[in-house]
Amino acid sequence: MSKSKFVIDRLAKLFEQGLISYKDLNSEILNILRSKKDEIIFKLDLPTKEELEILKKRIEILEKKFERLNKNKTKKKSKKAKKF
Repeated sequence: MSKSKFVIDRLAKLFEQGLISYKDLNSEILNILRSKKDEIIFKLDLPTKEELEILKKRIEILEKKFERLNKNKTKKKSKKAKKF
């Protein structure tokens, strides 16, 4: 309820100031929504693209190591004992 009240208050201030034309009202609404979007993104503390790329590379390296370990285990199990 408080979020909708915030938007309504902002719109009321715009009408009081005389910004009644559609273009002005549209641009102000977009600015309000952008600022709210930026606040939400900042609160989420999302990683940057560079951080994501580094994490992807780390995961790829770990996956390769895991595959090598699995191949070594399967090779060890397939050995047969010699009969005399």
